[in-house]
Amino acid sequence: MSPTDPIPADPGLLARFRAAGSQIAWRPLVEPPRPRPDLKNAPSSVRVAHLNEEEARIEEREEADGRAYLTVDSGPLGALVLLLEVDRRGAPDSLRTWEAGAIPGFPQGAVGAAWGDGAERGAAQLPLADLVKLARYALA
Repeated sequence: MSPTDPIPADPGLLARFRAAGSQIAWRPLVEPPRPRPDLKNAPSSVRVAHLNEEEARIEEREEADGRAYLTVDSGPLGALVLLLEVDRRGAPDSLRTWEAGAIPGFPQGAVGAAWGDGAERGAAQLPLADLVKLARYALA
């Protein structure tokens, strides 16, 4: 891991994550985004990521003031997608988890990240190293 890289992974593993990211197939979710009690506005994008026979729900929201939110299924593919966004945007201001069924659309639980001044802070903070361990299972 370089001092400027927010993802705590060696360069070889990070390269494998990026290569796997280029293989992710995306499709829109047919159901409309639903309001969530933890967000002021409904997600602006809801998609499904598919890689190696695994799928993950991905919700994104961009605010006019520059704040951005990403919520993913709590499995390996969701962790990989979130790490790729950290690779693109930098370390999140907030990284948290939700228990199974706590938010609509994520019956198995979720992980969420927020970027930007004033990003909502989550009570349950999650180390990026835990996401790296989980995302390894998404690699073929």
